[in-house]
Amino acid sequence: MWKHASPRRGLARAAMETGQWLRRSAADLFFPPTCPACGRLVMNGGALCAGCWAQVRFIEKPYCDILGSPFSHDLGMGVVSAEAIAHPPDFDRLRSACLFDGPARDLVHGFKYRDQSELAAMMALWMARAGAELIASSDVLLPVPLHRRRLLERRFNQAAELARALSGQTGLPMLPDAVRRIRNTAHQVGLTRLGRDANVRGAFRLTEAGGSQVFGRRIMIVDDVYTTGATVSAIARLLKRSGAAGVDVLTFARALPDII
Repeated sequence: MWKHASPRRGLARAAMETGQWLRRSAADLFFPPTCPACGRLVMNGGALCAGCWAQVRFIEKPYCDILGSPFSHDLGMGVVSAEAIAHPPDFDRLRSACLFDGPARDLVHGFKYRDQSELAAMMALWMARAGAELIASSDVLLPVPLHRRRLLERRFNQAAELARALSGQTGLPMLPDAVRRIRNTAHQVGLTRLGRDANVRGAFRLTEAGGSQVFGRRIMIVDDVYTTGATVSAIARLLKRSGAAGVDVLTFARALPDII
């Protein structure tokens, strides 16, 4: 039987919503929302301005079924790139939300180096859209771990923050402690592909609890940027040796000079 809401309850709810609106309005008055990429004033916080939004190069189909590398024209379903054939990755599939340039690069740098952790929710929304197919077949999210020394320097792990936001949006559980980075590797920037592979070789280890957490499950590795894939490949090899049923990779951005 349909019940009418009491007038008192309706008034209380209206008062609460009015109070929330006033608090947001006051905050916007003293701290007006700005575009997180360029700093221009915007109507709503947590959103890019129209100019920056137009410059973001989202990775859309058609793309390589394995590496997610965008094709300049549609080559048909299930087509893979020459790179995926010549150098098969250690993971199963890769998806990224956008190319690592322009405003997307600014977002990553602000998030990673300027403590703008509030960007995680927006970036994770883009990632969830790009990786919907992977998310549907994944059991858990696993962020790329930082070495404890690097974590102390940076104060937070950007991959873990993205995975936490994705977990809240998708309902997939997160495994923050299944894999540990046991060696404080050098920065990957500026290294060749072979140099990056050597830099992360033997850098990761499964924790005592991690073995049972990954065995027989489909794992999705989460990170901010995919460059050569050396780091996620090292983790994927470890997970598969430990009995993972499958390993996919989802990142916010992809460093890719040209569209195939």
